[in-house]
Amino acid sequence: MHTSVREMTCTKQIFSKRVCIQVGRLVGAAFTSCRRFHAEIVRLESSGLPIIHHGKYVCDLPANHRFPMGKFPRVLQCLLKDQVIAENQVWLPEIASQELLSCVHTEEYLNSFINGKVNEQEQRRTGFPWSEGIVSRCRYETGGTVLAAEVALQRGLACSTAGGTHHAFPSFGSGFCLLNDLAVAAKHLMGTSSSKRKVLIVDLDVHQGDGTAFIFQEEPRVFTFSVHCGKNFPLRKQQSDLDVSLEDGLEDKEYLSTVETHLPCLLETFRPDLVLYDAGVDPHREDELGRLRLTDHGLYQRDLYVLKTVVSRGIPVAAVIGGGYSRDIDILAARHSIIHRAATQVWRECLT
Repeated sequence: MHTSVREMTCTKQIFSKRVCIQVGRLVGAAFTSCRRFHAEIVRLESSGLPIIHHGKYVCDLPANHRFPMGKFPRVLQCLLKDQVIAENQVWLPEIASQELLSCVHTEEYLNSFINGKVNEQEQRRTGFPWSEGIVSRCRYETGGTVLAAEVALQRGLACSTAGGTHHAFPSFGSGFCLLNDLAVAAKHLMGTSSSKRKVLIVDLDVHQGDGTAFIFQEEPRVFTFSVHCGKNFPLRKQQSDLDVSLEDGLEDKEYLSTVETHLPCLLETFRPDLVLYDAGVDPHREDELGRLRLTDHGLYQRDLYVLKTVVSRGIPVAAVIGGGYSRDIDILAARHSIIHRAATQVWRECLT
């Protein structure tokens, strides 16, 4: 394991007494509520964990395409079927406007992407053929992450059933990522606050969040923390504020120990006002594009630890599902639902 730090070195774990907070009662006036949610449907009447989902998170892809597009509706179906959540917990996001996206992405790139002026080389770099459907699904997905962040600020915790497109750069897409939803959400929530919110992005996808790291490399109010497999995509890494590069084959115990070594210190030292959590499941031992060896139980313990550690300090957290690759969509959807199951446990223990 190799750790590189741009602005901060944490060598001491800092533990604090667990503090449970009431729904809607968060530390500081900046957390009271958002005046307007980027939502088609809000669920203010529900007392359950807010789940952000839209039927337009999907689009058609060519037959046998490697990206498991069908996982997004299956995640929601899985959660409903297992009675982890109820229908009245599901918030529907608005499509992300071009103006909203422009807080991260260049005007030239957005015009090219939205209007279909994408050449073959650019399509190969992203892994997706251009279509109106792919544009719509990426914009709804980004809107979902923005809404999850807005709702988290009001209620303490929220989870989307998509998101985590951390390889997208301001002027180009890469690695199945066309719009950087995490960066857009962070920029938006920073920009709408008079109190200059600070955002910690915790990226536990198996691949480094290179696009996110690049976007915020000169932004002191955003701290990027990436734990990833060093020998995996992308070949050329960017410099996050804190990168932890893991060797192939790392298992549950060692992985969790790595997260435990760094997260409490970051929360105590950086003191974020919001955490965006990329809970990628591609560190799983059966993932087609991962090189680590986590189990379902290991992923659950990871997610539970991250959420409890953040929420216990009174810090709002919005979670997205990140990467995960398998040709068995049902197994993959169940694996992605782990973050929502862990969040439901934290919600019941700490936020009600």
